[in-house]
Formats: sequence, C-alpha cells, structure tokens
Amino acid sequence: MNRDRLYIGGQWVEPSTRDRIAVIHATTEEVIATVPSATGTDVDRAVEAAKRAQPAWAATPVAVRARFLRELSEQLEARSQRIAETITAEVGMPIKLSRAIQAGLPPVVARSYVECVQTYPWEERVGNSLVLRQPVGVVAAITPWNYPLHQAICKVAPALVAGCTLVLKPSELAPLTAFELAETFDAIGLPPGVFNLVTGYGPIVGEALAQHPDVDMVSFTGSTRAGKRVGELAARSVKRVTLELGGKSPCVVLDDADLARAVQSCVNECYLNSGQSCNALSRLLVPRTRYEEAVELARAAAERFTVGDPFDERTKLGPLVSAAQRDRVRRYIQLGIAEGARLVTGGPEPPDGCSRGYFVRPTVFADVTPKMTIAREEIFGPVLCILPFDDEEHAVELANDTVFGLAGAVWSGDPERAQRVARRIRAGQVSINGGRYNPLAPFGGFKQSGLGRELGKYGLDEYLELQALQL
Repeated sequence: MNRDRLYIGGQWVEPSTRDRIAVIHATTEEVIATVPSATGTDVDRAVEAAKRAQPAWAATPVAVRARFLRELSEQLEARSQRIAETITAEVGMPIKLSRAIQAGLPPVVARSYVECVQTYPWEERVGNSLVLRQPVGVVAAITPWNYPLHQAICKVAPALVAGCTLVLKPSELAPLTAFELAETFDAIGLPPGVFNLVTGYGPIVGEALAQHPDVDMVSFTGSTRAGKRVGELAARSVKRVTLELGGKSPCVVLDDADLARAVQSCVNECYLNSGQSCNALSRLLVPRTRYEEAVELARAAAERFTVGDPFDERTKLGPLVSAAQRDRVRRYIQLGIAEGARLVTGGPEPPDGCSRGYFVRPTVFADVTPKMTIAREEIFGPVLCILPFDDEEHAVELANDTVFGLAGAVWSGDPERAQRVARRIRAGQVSINGGRYNPLAPFGGFKQSGLGRELGKYGLDEYLELQALQL
C-alpha cells in the first residue's frame, strides 16, 4: 500500500523530498503504508497546475462536468470493499459500518450533485440584471481523518461541478483513500490539473495552501483550533473560507419521550466511529425526575457495545485513530473523575483483551455539571455526559450553553413540541425523534462550529461567486 508519488497536473510525480509519513494500523499499531511528506514546493506545483487548468474547466459545459461525477460514483462503488477495508485499518471503524458509511456515502454524495445541477439556477433575471453564478477558482480542500473519503467528496464533488479546480490535502493519519480518488480521476480521464493531490503535515502543506496567493478558496474540515489558524492565514489574501469544525452536540429528551428508545439512540450516535464524529451527540440532557432511570439505560446501552477487532463482524466499537487520540480521550476521562463526575461505566483503563491497539472503553458519566470540562470541550471519543434539566426552558438553556453549534437532537412524544424545541437550538442540524441523515440537507454549524455549509445545493453555493450583468 506504499505510495511514493503525488498527483499533480494529471501525472504521478516525484515529491520534492524523500521524507515519508508512516500510516499506522489503528488495531495492530503496525505500519501499513508510507506516503510522501510534501513541502511548500510541491504545493506551488499543484496550485500552478490547478490555476492553469481552471479557465478551460470553467468553460466546460456543466453536463460534461457532471458526467465525470457520475463516472466517479460508479468507480467508487466498484472499489467499495477495498475502500472500506482501508479506512477500517486507518481509522478503526468496524468493517460493517465502514461498508455502509465510509465506502457507501461517497458515491451517493457524488451522484447527488449530478442530479443537483439539472435544476440549479446558474442564471436568473432580476429586474434589468442578469445574475450569474461563476466558479470561485482554485480551491484548497483540507480534509480530516475521521471520514476521510466522505469528507473529501463533500468538497471535491461540488467544487468540480461548479467549475473549480482543486488541490486536495488529506489528513496524514488517514491519507490512503485520497490516492484511490486520484487513481479514479486518472482512470476516467479528468483533464490534467483539475484535481491534484498533495499529502503532508498541516503546519507545512495545509498552511502553505491556506496562504497561497493563487488559491481563491479554502475549504477546511477539522478541529476548531486548526480552523482558526486556517482562517487567520486565508484572511491575509481575503480568500473565501468554509470551515466545518468541532461540536459538543446535545441530545434533549423531553419528559413525554420514549426514554428507552431515546437514550439508546443517543448512545449509538455518541459512540459511532468510536466517538470520532464532529456531530456526535455527546451530551445527553434528561428530565431530573427520570434522571436515574436514564443513567441506568445509558449504562446498559454502553455495555452492549462489543469492543475489539474492527474486522470482526460482531464488533460494535473499534479503536481510535492514533495513540495520541487514545491518550487524549483517556485524559479527559481521568479529568471527569477528578472534577467529580460519577463514572457509571467505562473508565481510562484499556478494555479487556485490548492491550494492543488504540482502544478506549465506552464510557458514561453522570452527575455532570455544565461547567465541567467534559461537558464543555470536544472529547472526540466514546464518552457520554448526562446532565439533568428541570423543565423545557432549562433544557434549551443547557443545549445552547456551548461555544459550538454543529448538531443536536430532540425527543418528544409530541412531534410539534419536539420541532418547537428544535427551532430554539442554535445548531446547524437537529434531528427529531431519530430523524435520518439526509445527504441533500445542509451540513455545517453555528458559532465556533464553523462557517458555510456542505452537501446538497447549499454546498454547491459555496463554490460559486455571484456576478450581475446590468442590461
């Protein structure tokens, strides 16, 4: 699985340095591949290729651009088993879920833009003006490790169909499916320079892209800390910036809800991908009158999560992505205990039988107060905090008591009541009574969860500039 070249200008080219980055298997802790550790010189070459290709790509008919996405979707489906296995090795998501989510979602998102452009308002008449939507230009797409291919497609698909060209910089922790993506574009004959791949570390490659004078837009998904840095660098040349950042999402269970169903759903959402999801429902808010019942339900649900080898079909919770991430999550668990939260289940010790691999016990904390660190900071691991509320007003106050605003959930026996409460939660997406994920709905956050939106026509909007022709 070793990769020794970068994809620039439609060719696999030698990087400017022989430095390599080791890709580690999250379960065995063994090196499974190496990829180039690129430099600013490689970034310059990739941006130059994207800039050179952009005018012709922007002039390519939308139907032709969409045809490439259709072919991309078909090719990704053909590679789905290898993609799922690769991401399970890199990230640790159980293989059954990797097939459905990590490998299953990217083709769906790519196809959604084939359909979206059929009805998208590329031009509209407003009085004596003709309003056009023009491609932003050269886009730097910087993507995370937790959903490596999905997050790449959420940027690449709308940008390409909008007429932009791209330089993709994947996370150094999970870069391998980005090479699958580049190989696919090469196989279907995407014009040279339209898509370029440069691997490396964020402080080197990511920062070089964010401040590059010939990059017109940066689309970043990752931590809030790193997103702030990207925004600072991009502001120097007044680039367009979209940021999809962290979260501390609340799951509000009202007093008329099916408590058992709601708690089980919240635990499932919190522990998906071992808690390594920016929209994880990591704060469970329940009525004080039913608090201990909810705590017991959460304990039972957490203890049903089978921890182990993610390639075992029976496993429900795999390892975290890296030793650093595992240690970080365990420190938060220790901090929760030190600050006085009640450890209901789990803890900082390795799970039984998991002495090797980046595993963390599925953990539940009760008696959590709003000011505790574990209630305020994004842990990014399988750690659930349970907080009580007194009434509906108090529930909304607790839900919004965070610097983040990415996602949330509301459960109630009365759908109208649930929707009324959901409208008051300051978050980009709020599910009601287990409402399903929708790849056509806008995804993004309020407050420090980011700027802009991905998915559907809303994601396409981000890669287009408005131009008015006064007639």
